[in-house]
Amino acid sequence: MTGTIPLKQMLPLVGLTISAFIFNTSEFMPIGLLIDISRSFSMTEAQTGTMITVYAWVVAVLSLPLMLLTCNIESRRLLLGTVALFLAGQIGSGLAVSFWMLMLARVSVACAHAVFWSIAAPIAVRLVSKEHRSLALSMIITGTSIAMIAGLPMGRAIGLYVGWRITFLCLAGISLLSILYLFIVFPCLKQNQPFYISDLPHMLKNRILLAIYIITVLFSTSYYTVYSYIEPFMQQVAHMSDTWITLILTVFGVSGLLGSIIFSHFYNQFRFVLIRLSLICLAGLFFLLGLASQDTRMIIFVCVLLGITATVFNVTFQAELIQCVPAGAAAVAMSIFSGIFNLGIGSGTWIGGKTVDAGLLGDIGYAGGCIAAIAALYCLIVFIPGLKRKME
Repeated sequence: MTGTIPLKQMLPLVGLTISAFIFNTSEFMPIGLLIDISRSFSMTEAQTGTMITVYAWVVAVLSLPLMLLTCNIESRRLLLGTVALFLAGQIGSGLAVSFWMLMLARVSVACAHAVFWSIAAPIAVRLVSKEHRSLALSMIITGTSIAMIAGLPMGRAIGLYVGWRITFLCLAGISLLSILYLFIVFPCLKQNQPFYISDLPHMLKNRILLAIYIITVLFSTSYYTVYSYIEPFMQQVAHMSDTWITLILTVFGVSGLLGSIIFSHFYNQFRFVLIRLSLICLAGLFFLLGLASQDTRMIIFVCVLLGITATVFNVTFQAELIQCVPAGAAAVAMSIFSGIFNLGIGSGTWIGGKTVDAGLLGDIGYAGGCIAAIAALYCLIVFIPGLKRKME
C-alpha cells in the first residue's frame, strides 16, 4: 500500500464500497430478522432459515452460468444493471405478503448478488494502479464490515420497531441512491481479453485455484453453521437481551473492519501467516464458543476475533485467486469462488438447522469447529506447500 489513491480512482471505488455495503446488508439481514420473519408467517426459526439456504444455493448454482453469460458486457453497464436488479428484489421483499413471495424476491436478489460478487473485486483492482490493489480490495471488504456494523443491526432495529418489511424497503431506497451515484462517477473500463466457455477447462486445471475452492467451501460451511443461528444462540444459550444481541452483531462488523485494515497493511509481507491464522483461529474460536457463552465479556471477545478471522480469510483468498489466474479470467474465477462460498453458506445453514432441530443449539460451535479444523489441516498440508512451490 503506497501513497494516496487519486480522486478519479477513489470516487468509483467508493461507489463499489457502497454497493458492497447494500449487497451484504441484504444478504445478512434475514439473520438479524429471523425470529420476526418466522413469527409473521407462523414458522419456526429453522424453517425460516431455509430462506438463507435457498438464497445461498441460488448464488452457488447460478454464479458461474450468469457470469459466463455476462462476462463480456462492458463493466459499467453490467454493474448498473446488477444493482437495478437488486433494487427490484428489495422492493419485492418489502411488499411480500407470503413466505413464498418473499422467497421469490430473495431469489432475484440472489441473482444480482451472484453477478456483483463475481465482478466487484476484479473491477476494484482494475480501477487503481498496481501499488493500490490491496487497499482497493480492503475497501470492498470494508463495505461488508460496515454492513455488519451499521446495516445489519440497523436493519434489525428497524424490523423490531416497525416490521421487517420496512427494513427491505429502506434498503431499496439506499439502492436507488447508489445507482444514481454510480451512473455519475463510474467510468467505462477498457475490456480485458474476452473469456469463452472453451477456456473454462484449462482454467480449472490450475491446482492452486482448485485448492482455494476446496478451502473456501470448507471455511464458509464451518462459519455459517454457527453464524446463521447466532441470534437464537445468543438468546437461548447465552441468555442475552435483544439489546445485547444487536450489540454482538455490531461487534462482528467492527471486527470485520479491523480485519480489513490488517489485510491492507500486512498481506504483502505476511501472506502465509494470514492464510494459516485465518483457518486455525476459526476452528479454535468455534470450539470455545460454548464455554464463552457463560460470560458476556468472553463471548464479545470471541466474536471480535471471529469477525477479524472471517474478513481476513475472505479478502486474502480473493487476492490469492486474482493473482493465480489471467486478468480476463478473473471475473469467471471469482464467480466460481462466490458460488462455492455460497454453497458453503447454504450447507452450513442446513447443518446448523439440523443441529438446532436436534436440540443441540448449545453445541453448534463444535459442529462448525470440526469442519474448520478439516479446512486448516488441508491448508497446511496441501495448499501452502503448493503455493510456495509455485512462487519458486
